[in-house]
Amino acid sequence: MPRQSRGPRLWWRKERRAGRKVLAQGTWIVIDGGQHHATGCFAGEDRKAQEFLAAYIAEKYSPERRLKDIESIDVADVLSVYDEDCRESQANKEKFDERITRLAKWWGGKMLAAVNGVNCRAYTKHRGNDGGSRRDLEDLRAAINHHAKEGFHRGVVRVVLPEKGLPRERWLTRSEAAKLLWTCWRYRETQTQHIGKLKGQKIVTEKRPLRHVARFILIGLYTGTRAGAIATASPYRAAGKSFVDLDTGIFNRLAIGKRASTKRQTPVPLPKRLLAHLRRWSRLGIAKSHFVEWGGKPIASVKTGFGSAVRIAGLDVAVGNVTPHTLRHTAATWLMQRGAPMWEAAGFLGMSEKTLRDTYGHHHPDHLRGAANAIGSRPTPKQKVALVISLVEEKAKKTGTLEAPEIIGGPAWTRTRNQTVMSGRL
Repeated sequence: MPRQSRGPRLWWRKERRAGRKVLAQGTWIVIDGGQHHATGCFAGEDRKAQEFLAAYIAEKYSPERRLKDIESIDVADVLSVYDEDCRESQANKEKFDERITRLAKWWGGKMLAAVNGVNCRAYTKHRGNDGGSRRDLEDLRAAINHHAKEGFHRGVVRVVLPEKGLPRERWLTRSEAAKLLWTCWRYRETQTQHIGKLKGQKIVTEKRPLRHVARFILIGLYTGTRAGAIATASPYRAAGKSFVDLDTGIFNRLAIGKRASTKRQTPVPLPKRLLAHLRRWSRLGIAKSHFVEWGGKPIASVKTGFGSAVRIAGLDVAVGNVTPHTLRHTAATWLMQRGAPMWEAAGFLGMSEKTLRDTYGHHHPDHLRGAANAIGSRPTPKQKVALVISLVEEKAKKTGTLEAPEIIGGPAWTRTRNQTVMSGRL
């Protein structure tokens, strides 16, 4: 069995001597598959040698950028081209890197021609999550489309995605929202006493570990903003922060310096009640650099604290899990229940009008109300006349023996003509 290649690596070749005479200086060499490649780096130039090795590996394994058939293109090369060209334009580079790594690990070694329904379903089964695999395969599809647009392959490649999951419809009633808020605000931490007479007993302290979650919930309910933008919300302009202008009352949800994505983060005016809270938090020093802070520092996520609050509040999760994103569903539902115009509500929430109508439109009081009222009401005399005329016209057109009636002439002629139509005679 042949020995497995160790890949390209650095090797220090010692100087060669003949007695006191130096025949060759010591130098760094790159060994790859039994072949030696000179680096031109000598003693004391270790860092330079490592940079040479990195450049050598990058050049060796850089994907070919030329037109080839899909039977001879590795999917890993397609993903590599997409990563090199499009990574900087991604809104969340960390998540993007994770998806590309997963795709490369499974699809690497397979040719582009192997991207078909069978292998896409096999990847979904391997991933074990329909939603996660769908998002990964969307990146694979984008990478293949980018590769084709660059003119690097010929042939049609289809990425088959798993079915899109049902939209989450869990939202909070006003009583549930109030219960969750009061739980976060009033909850006090319980600690076990380890010394003294009360050793082993649980004591309720004055620490309030969930009050930052209460502030998060208020902003989420009043604006329907996504969790990431709430976490970066700040009363100060700075790179990476979502700026809240406390003077004008405008919440600029897109963080400064961040590229806009398909997740709309449009500026939104703040409701008066919420604006009053934000101004008070800033005035009292509760919000130092961000409106949602824990221990004086901005939070990265409230999932743990939010989950604890839901559990302590005893909210019903049998009909659907309650997560930070549930606040966005709740805001959209409340807007529809209050009869807010679709266009204004969609702009306020930062979503398309179609998404709002399809997902939350049934909560609107005017949803199909006209049809419901019409089906149970009696027709007016005018509607009866219109119905008879339309029936006579339809019969005349089908038989071909009668002309469609026309109502022309003066008032007397029209009245007589109408009586004739009503009797069914021409």
